[in-house]
Amino acid sequence: MLKYTAAMVLRLICFLVAALFYQTLGWWTLIPIVGAVILPYIAVVLANTVIQSKVTPVERPGSLVPVPHSHGVDG
Repeated sequence: MLKYTAAMVLRLICFLVAALFYQTLGWWTLIPIVGAVILPYIAVVLANTVIQSKVTPVERPGSLVPVPHSHGVDG
């Protein structure tokens, strides 16, 4: 969640830079705008990435245990 929050704060900063410096930077304003558009995708991918620190081996069952047939009374 921390990575997602950091990316969204950076996105907000990109929007603010683009809005505040639009007149002075001209076409350079496209750089923070592109960052603000791409950052949500990157934030979601980072938030959904799971790194397993310890991988446990797969437990496989032993041999099959035969089930005895019941010789009950038909009725």
